[in-house]
Amino acid sequence: MSVWIKDPDAVLDYAVDWSAWLSQAEAITTATVVADDGITVDSDSHDGGIHTIWLSGGEVGRDYRITSRITTSQGRGDDRTMLIRVRER
Repeated sequence: MSVWIKDPDAVLDYAVDWSAWLSQAEAITTATVVADDGITVDSDSHDGGIHTIWLSGGEVGRDYRITSRITTSQGRGDDRTMLIRVRER
């Protein structure tokens, strides 16, 4: 699991790279975000094999799990979870 440090006042993008997992003829058709309560998912998008998630907020000292959940053109689905640690920077 990837671990990232985020300041509570920052609005940042986090990229989940699925390209090594996808076959050559496969593409992401849907991507969603599952996030712990207390952190804000401002938006998300996918392009090629990358799912980009924009986050803001969070409480100093808390850790949040953020999951990138995809479905592909070949009908496969999977999750990747990262840990966002909110700390003053």
